[in-house]
Amino acid sequence: MAAGWQDALVVLLLAGTDTAAVPGISAAGATPDSRRRTAAADAELLLLGPDTPRPHALPPLPAGVSPALISHVVVQELQLTPLVVDLGCPVAPAVPHIRLGQQPALCLSTGRAMGEGRVLALLALGQRWGRAWQQRWQEASQVPPLVLAECVPGGTSTAQAVLTGLGVAAGGLVSGSLLTPAHGLKAALVDQGLRAAGLAMAGEADVNPVRVAAAVGDPMQPLAAGMLLAAAEGRWPVLLAGGSQMAAVLALALALADAPLRPRLVAAAALGTTGWVAREPSSDLALLLQRVADRWRVAPPACFATELCFSSCRSPALQDYERGYVKEGVGAGGLALLWEWSGRRPAGLAAACDRAQERLIASL
Repeated sequence: MAAGWQDALVVLLLAGTDTAAVPGISAAGATPDSRRRTAAADAELLLLGPDTPRPHALPPLPAGVSPALISHVVVQELQLTPLVVDLGCPVAPAVPHIRLGQQPALCLSTGRAMGEGRVLALLALGQRWGRAWQQRWQEASQVPPLVLAECVPGGTSTAQAVLTGLGVAAGGLVSGSLLTPAHGLKAALVDQGLRAAGLAMAGEADVNPVRVAAAVGDPMQPLAAGMLLAAAEGRWPVLLAGGSQMAAVLALALALADAPLRPRLVAAAALGTTGWVAREPSSDLALLLQRVADRWRVAPPACFATELCFSSCRSPALQDYERGYVKEGVGAGGLALLWEWSGRRPAGLAAACDRAQERLIASL
């Protein structure tokens, strides 16, 4: 799995959903208002780093520091240049990016988070980009693998909603940014949204994946699913850098794919996450992926967890990861795996993050 990944194309998909404003749903910002700028601030930290002035301050967190710090250290050391795509953030990042002119999705509880036309357009765009990138690099006789990362406050809730709507029993398995995932609140929102959309009683044969994504999803999901479908067609290796949200992307792509393409899809894709997600006692990513695989009668995709550990770090904000306060985001787990696959030691990444956090504190 390690060959060539140090030269990967990294794509960070930013999006917004009004689901993030529901009190008690997310810790990706201590307040609903602060979560409006989370994606912009994380993208700026990823690209600019802790030393450069950033137009949008990182939102206050209940504990810890943004995982964008981990991602920045990796892309800087490996000399990667992430492509940032804004699919509808309340606040646009002040770094080079592609902005698609969209608005945040409505709260999933409305059952009309996005229009079906928007979902179809994002799916088609993801497929066009995926095919075009493969063709471009094939002409150069070198196709780098793809790393898909996300930053969507409220996105684990829309992930659970899409998974449930597609027929995957995801309740109690989905992680989240809170110390203990808000399983009860998420389940209530999902039930409300699917009922409002008339999808609560749909059987497996009646599931329309575009309708489900439009009813209760977020804009990141269809664009990422479109890229994944294009990658499966060309057998292009993809690392889905994240946890539950990337499981929902995988499920959406499987639901959209023709049956012969599905085995190629799970063969082309792997999930890469942090140990804090993989070992979280109040969620279960491995079981979630197995249920996704069972739903579409395919083998589960490979799933890798980084060995990154912050227990020896000086920074209290990094030690908070070990206490469960921060777990994943901005591709941190997948990028930490790229660090390891390039032959570097996880302890070296932890030390580099410790130094970066000290510079971040000094810059405030």
